[in-house]
Amino acid sequence: MNKWVKVGTASALAASMLAGCANSSDKPAAEGANAGGKAKFSVSMRTLAFNYVEKSPNINEDKWVKKLEGLTNTDLDIVLVPHKEYEQKMIQMFATNDIPDVVQGSGGVAGKEMAGSVQAGVFMPLDDLLQKYGQNLLKKIPKEAWQKETYQGKIYAIPEFLSNPSRRATAIRKDLLDKAGLPVPKTVDEYLNVLRKFKEMGVEQPYQGRENFKYADTFFGAYDVFPYLSQSMLKDNQVVPKFFNVDGMQKALQTYKTMFDEGLISKEFATINPTVYKNNILAGKAGIWSMNANEVLQWEQQLKASVPTAKIELIPSPVGPDGKGGYYLYNSVTRAWFINKKVKDPAAIIKFFDWMVSDEAEKFFTFGIEGENYTVKDGKIDYKAPTDPQGVDEERYRQAFLWMVQDTTYNKGTLGLTEDGKKLMNIYDTMLSKEGRDGIQFEPRLDSLIKNPDISPESDYAAPVLMAHMVKMVYGKEPISDWPKVIEEWKSKGGNDVIKEATEKYTKKDPNVTISTPRR
Repeated sequence: MNKWVKVGTASALAASMLAGCANSSDKPAAEGANAGGKAKFSVSMRTLAFNYVEKSPNINEDKWVKKLEGLTNTDLDIVLVPHKEYEQKMIQMFATNDIPDVVQGSGGVAGKEMAGSVQAGVFMPLDDLLQKYGQNLLKKIPKEAWQKETYQGKIYAIPEFLSNPSRRATAIRKDLLDKAGLPVPKTVDEYLNVLRKFKEMGVEQPYQGRENFKYADTFFGAYDVFPYLSQSMLKDNQVVPKFFNVDGMQKALQTYKTMFDEGLISKEFATINPTVYKNNILAGKAGIWSMNANEVLQWEQQLKASVPTAKIELIPSPVGPDGKGGYYLYNSVTRAWFINKKVKDPAAIIKFFDWMVSDEAEKFFTFGIEGENYTVKDGKIDYKAPTDPQGVDEERYRQAFLWMVQDTTYNKGTLGLTEDGKKLMNIYDTMLSKEGRDGIQFEPRLDSLIKNPDISPESDYAAPVLMAHMVKMVYGKEPISDWPKVIEEWKSKGGNDVIKEATEKYTKKDPNVTISTPRR
């Protein structure tokens, strides 16, 4: 594989190059088995901002990769795709026809990062291969996840899946809340009061903000106005985005403006990147934030390195006028693995992924290497989870990054070993199962959105035209009362076509339309 470098014309080239990718007469990409009988193939993987991955001098020489190769009789060539430049690098990959044997996508076959490659014939259908070599995959992975990887009746990717779509949660420094002498907040106003108290106590970031409101969108959930891809609703017999709820959107924006004006969120929140965001939390500078619930115990261990008395607790997200709240519900697919149509031995690759859902794989990824990371006593595994930041990073890498196909809701193996772990699983089954916002969804993405990227949102951040106004309104550069004008601008830039297409598909009961089921 050639190293990927920045090119400004990548996105412009992608569309015109895809047909060439599909029909290229180049030799097959995969080399098949090498002299040692191992299946040799390359695989692109998004770094996901994992410290262990991004700091690795050579991921292919990593001890866990080497052990994985030994267990699966493979010779892997992992090509890392920078998390921050994921979409750009993916588009460039397809434009230059420098495509690995296996490509990681972030969701379904129509994901923006896939740049129409599935439709252009870059990847092979997997149905027959799965029937012959992937029976474990077919049994373990839910039907809903396979549907996300289906195009024209054929499966084109192996999905990593999520059995509980309520993945994000609101976290609080419980030790600070106890010191403040306040109860767990429930409403938006109660949350603001806690943040004000945290500021009085000297907490640097009462609410930890982040660019694009990503993992900082707590209060949009309270008013059910997430401006995201999956968040559409039926209004006046038309399917429209939830940000058409003017009153709700204005109240959500006003909440953030109040936080901004009172110093409850950083004045630079719009430029805080993922690394700074997490570092602030682990350094003990934040009071309340949003995070993936399955990582709370690891984050707490890392935080204790800076603040030994710190305690993180997941609490119910703030509720709005309808008495509900929470974050957007995730897609049933978290990552997906596409196989290049030029691969010589796709069966070996299917077998590799089929092993990922085996008992042997679960033990390896969960606990590591026997004798080094755990022992077995009387038939029971004795595993001590790491507590130092470096060890936690390494465990997270092994359990979440390198384990390519699994139920990513949480790691039952390690959580079941401790009382804190059992408590977290109970939080999933009780609190998180009852919160979260969903909407009418379209998979693949609507054509009218693809044609108009300025008004096209992503799974967890708003379209560019909306984001610009949202930030300006919080910063006080535009009046929040102008939100109806923002809607009109969105409609004028192609939004009317989006509404028309969405409504037609919904009315005709198109099979690609998913109608949300309210949380109980």
